[in-house]
Amino acid sequence: MDTSVIDLPAPAAARLRRPGWRDPRLLAGVAMVAASVLLGSWAVRTAQATVPLYAARGALVPGDRVSVRDLAVVDVRLGTVDLDRYLRADRPVAQDEVVVRAVGRGELVPASALGSAADLDLRPVSVTLARTPSADVVPGALVDLWFTPPAPEDGADPVEPRELAGGLTVAEVSEPAGAFASAGGSAVQVLVPLDLLPDILTALAAEGTVDVVPVPGTGG
Repeated sequence: MDTSVIDLPAPAAARLRRPGWRDPRLLAGVAMVAASVLLGSWAVRTAQATVPLYAARGALVPGDRVSVRDLAVVDVRLGTVDLDRYLRADRPVAQDEVVVRAVGRGELVPASALGSAADLDLRPVSVTLARTPSADVVPGALVDLWFTPPAPEDGADPVEPRELAGGLTVAEVSEPAGAFASAGGSAVQVLVPLDLLPDILTALAAEGTVDVVPVPGTGG
């Protein structure tokens, strides 16, 4: 029996080849890195992007016609506010619209705060005061109107004051000056809903006193 060992050729050692530019794995890696860079760059640009919106330089009250002189441009970052809700500074301001609800000084102007004068159901009424109004009574503030009847001459118990209206917007405050200072007190122009006009005008024409009481936190 032949027990000799047959020598088999040794297997050739596998050599690692450097991947070429056409290797799918290398191309996929390059594509992932490029996508990450582009995504990061887009995220940074988006975070820094701003849109110009209008803010009120002073209080805007219903009935006012607004021009760019009444507005200040504020750059607002994208994503921090709902842009459709506010007046854009990169678009023209409509000349035929008026303020339909009060906007405070420095407040971004809501698009819903402007509308048609025909839809405004408020009328300005001037109230002359016997006393100097509170420092909180300023344009844009909210006030309540109270009527105090005159004291009865027969010694009867005085009639208690009654509220004429609450939460009215102040449109204007004027102080008497010069020769007119002694003729009367300050005048406060308030915006009165149409359905309250009869009662308020009757009170202003009657004997008694109409007082303007500011709503805390709305002015001054």
